[in-house]
Amino acid sequence: MTTFKLHSEPLQEIWLDDYGHLNEAYYLVPFTNTTWKLQDQFGIGVDYFNETGCALYTVETHLRYLNDVRHPAVMEIESIVLGSDAKKIWFAHQMLVDDKLCATGEFMVLHYSTHDSRTIEMPESVQAALKQAEIAQKPDWIGRQISLTKR
Repeated sequence: MTTFKLHSEPLQEIWLDDYGHLNEAYYLVPFTNTTWKLQDQFGIGVDYFNETGCALYTVETHLRYLNDVRHPAVMEIESIVLGSDAKKIWFAHQMLVDDKLCATGEFMVLHYSTHDSRTIEMPESVQAALKQAEIAQKPDWIGRQISLTKR
């Protein structure tokens, strides 16, 4: 399994809610910051956008809040590539604080040409690198749905 450890960041006090823990909206901030690092890992980050006008646009996100994150804390984010095709990438991040799993995020992004205003295929070298990084066995929390009844 290829796990990328590309980003960590300290909890900011302004991200705390009235209960003294990380507000739910701010769990997405370190995940988003990690996504930028993951894009750089595959050569499709800001430099790529500046050269080509192509970017990754998020079309779906699924967050799970598993444990409180309280100040002070350093959030370590691990990333995995779940799948990809010529125009899409499916990946996930896991947030750990002191080696305790606190949150997961699952994301689907599209490769989008801002010049053409449509999705287009990623360069073949990027597609190959993504396929190489794909994990063989997906964690059991991937692909879950929200429901009142257990499935």
